[in-house]
Amino acid sequence: QVQLVESGGGLVQAGGSLRLSCTASGHTINLYAVGWFRQAPGKEREFVAAVNWSGRTTSYAESVKGRFTISRDNAENWVALQMNNLKPEDTAVYTCAARPQYDHRDYADPLKYIIWGQGAQVSVSS
Repeated sequence: QVQLVESGGGLVQAGGSLRLSCTASGHTINLYAVGWFRQAPGKEREFVAAVNWSGRTTSYAESVKGRFTISRDNAENWVALQMNNLKPEDTAVYTCAARPQYDHRDYADPLKYIIWGQGAQVSVSS
């Protein structure tokens, strides 16, 4: 069973950039679609971005479109989330998750993801 570990979180000023990585171990990640979710204190978990197994199909939440980019390297067994022009409202714990297949109808549904990482804190100061 694949296991996911996030890295790259931290503290940045508004307008800055961070790159999160989701590295897989125990099995190859190239069989899975991968999504990023985030949860801020006192708020519900929300979808951020998703990518299909090949990397050719991506989806984004409206709040991050044009600022965040999801990508993957199946040979190196990772999925990344490049976050630019960060805003204080992006502050949250970011978690990557995997599912067997990408589905354009429910890529944002966390219940469809079966493997989860432990999360990485991203804090954006104003």
